Amino acid sequence: MQAQASYTKNLWLRIRKHKPAMTSACFIALTCIMALCAYLLAPDHTPHADRQTVEIQSQGPGYQQLFLRVPISDSSSYQGISAYWSGRRATDRWVPIAGYSLKGDSLHIRQWVDENTSIPVAYALKSITGGAAFNPEQHLAKRTYWLGTDLFGRDVLSRVIIGSRVSISVGLVAVVISVSLGLLLGMLAGYYRGWVDALISWLINVSWSIPTLLLVFAFTLALGKGFWQVFVAVGLTMWVNVARLVRGQVMAIREMEYIQAARVLGFSHARIMWKHILPNVSGPLMVVAAGNFATAIMVEAGLSFLGLGVQPPQPSWGGMIREHYPYIMTQHAVLASIPGLAIMLLVLAFNILGNALRDAMDAREQGR
Repeated sequence: MQAQASYTKNLWLRIRKHKPAMTSACFIALTCIMALCAYLLAPDHTPHADRQTVEIQSQGPGYQQLFLRVPISDSSSYQGISAYWSGRRATDRWVPIAGYSLKGDSLHIRQWVDENTSIPVAYALKSITGGAAFNPEQHLAKRTYWLGTDLFGRDVLSRVIIGSRVSISVGLVAVVISVSLGLLLGMLAGYYRGWVDALISWLINVSWSIPTLLLVFAFTLALGKGFWQVFVAVGLTMWVNVARLVRGQVMAIREMEYIQAARVLGFSHARIMWKHILPNVSGPLMVVAAGNFATAIMVEAGLSFLGLGVQPPQPSWGGMIREHYPYIMTQHAVLASIPGLAIMLLVLAFNILGNALRDAMDAREQGR
């Protein structure tokens, strides 16, 4: 136990000295916090940040707009903890306006259509205020869209924040599935050898020969489109590299003297595998898990871009690129660039952290 604690401490010290790795770890941690607190951080608190205002579609970063808040008579709002996790249903409709005036019992507005057009519309004050006095601070709202609006007039910043949940979730679920399945099969193949190894190796080779994206397509079509179906499909296609790595590591470790001594002492195969072999393959397993996390994010983004991933109105970074890629060659290229940049930074962070873990463990092995 002391040797394991010393190994972990030395590994942590090496990682701390690697500034890009620590920066990447902080970025990943902040992204996870953002995903957990998405509806607290997002300016648009409605479910999936799906408040659509088509009059202000495809506006650039920093765009500001004045709105009249018109109550929805049959609206209901989520209460309690669920409101912070799932969002709150809109209780009013936001009408973009260029100006307003009060005339008797009516509110006259110039409804904003585009930069050069506004149309006059009149509302009964009672329908806006419910009989109370008109209060501009309560019934008017000026919003700033820091990253602009998409082609449906939705807040891009809110959808990027809430879309981070998909990327973090698919990476986590895919890593859990791939590591669990790959570890189990790789451990069995490397430890027992013989026909068990031959059977599992044949399964690995067959899975390895099929392109990952095609295999994901097959699982997606079999499981159906949806939030969790995509996660499971991605995880079931990424266990092969884990199984290959674990199999090779176990084959080398099982011949060492302390494993032979454990057999002589009469320890069970299960105890030898999980108590004596597993701790020695956990290091390389961490490295491949970090790589799988990054790969899962890329695969999910590709699936969403092709329309086979998370379905609208649930925001995902790949889906946002799909919605806006025709704007790449226009002045609105930022609409597709922002989610693409988010994917690139998160994948880069996991790759840098994985490489740092590998280098730290290699340095420890060389120092033995």
